[in-house]
Amino acid sequence: MAVKLVFCCRRRPELSLEEFQRTWLYDHGPLVRRVREKIPQMKRYVQSHLLPGKSTDALRTSRGSGEPYDGITEVWFDSLEDLDATTPEEAIEGAMELLQDERRFLDLARCSVFLTEEHEIF
Repeated sequence: MAVKLVFCCRRRPELSLEEFQRTWLYDHGPLVRRVREKIPQMKRYVQSHLLPGKSTDALRTSRGSGEPYDGITEVWFDSLEDLDATTPEEAIEGAMELLQDERRFLDLARCSVFLTEEHEIF
């Protein structure tokens, strides 16, 4: 069973969407790549950035949904056991590096993070 960490992201209020996306992609992305040395169980890391505009607004209106996230991070692991097999010291150190950086550009209280199991339909 593949496991995916999903992190729904909202930017700090003082940042424009462009500033947020630039920081997330060009500063935080390379940091995640370096932290992977401490957590090699991370198999894949993807950032999906919000596309603002008429199409997104129309989708939200058609569903009656609320404010969109500014983006979503996905991190894949082979299994829960593999995720739990991280060396605690290394995993904690890596997680703390990421959290410290995330505080610069994420409004953490308005974000959401959780683990999922994918069920591919097509």
